Amino acid sequence: MALNLDINQLTDQFRGLNPNDPGSWPALPRAAAVLGVFALVLALGWFLYLSGLQDTRQAGIDQEEQLKTEYRKKIAQAVNLEALRQQKEEVTQYVNSLEKKLPSKAEMDALLSDINQAGVGRGLQFELFKPGQVVVKDYYAELPISIRISGRYHDLASFTGDVAGLSRIVTLNEISLKTNDKGGGLTMESVAKTFRYLDPEEVSAVRKAKQDAKAGVKK
Repeated sequence: MALNLDINQLTDQFRGLNPNDPGSWPALPRAAAVLGVFALVLALGWFLYLSGLQDTRQAGIDQEEQLKTEYRKKIAQAVNLEALRQQKEEVTQYVNSLEKKLPSKAEMDALLSDINQAGVGRGLQFELFKPGQVVVKDYYAELPISIRISGRYHDLASFTGDVAGLSRIVTLNEISLKTNDKGGGLTMESVAKTFRYLDPEEVSAVRKAKQDAKAGVKK
């Protein structure tokens, strides 16, 4: 009976509590409320702490995967280093061989003479041989030459082969053929393009012009 009485007294303290006035509550409900708030604060703090640990752990996992990927790439590069060096050497040799096929500025006149002689040597008649405006690129210059040449078909074909076989690079572009009323031959019109490498002074001038242009854009 005494135990039931004590329980009833305890439960009576939790009845009719005014949630808007916790200060008027009996001692036991107030203590329970304080313990509940304290437990809630602990649980929330623990959750946030674990959440931060999880984020840190995930960041560590991501960084580990990134480092593994970089490590694999470096291992692959190290394994293929000798092959890459060989490829670089081959590319360098190829570029050097191409540069040797480009005449210098001083050699352009000789190249133009070679093109003319290729036609004359086949018995062809030049009606037009007009060098155009030089187009300067990064490391080379392009010279277009408008030509109109007449002769027999097989001589014109041989001429195009002779031009392709020159020691310097020459291309024939925009080729057109039409019959020639003067003797029944053909007239070929084309734009021959030849290339030369730039002198060091010209390369410097090109680079300076680009830098000046970029500086002008920034301004």
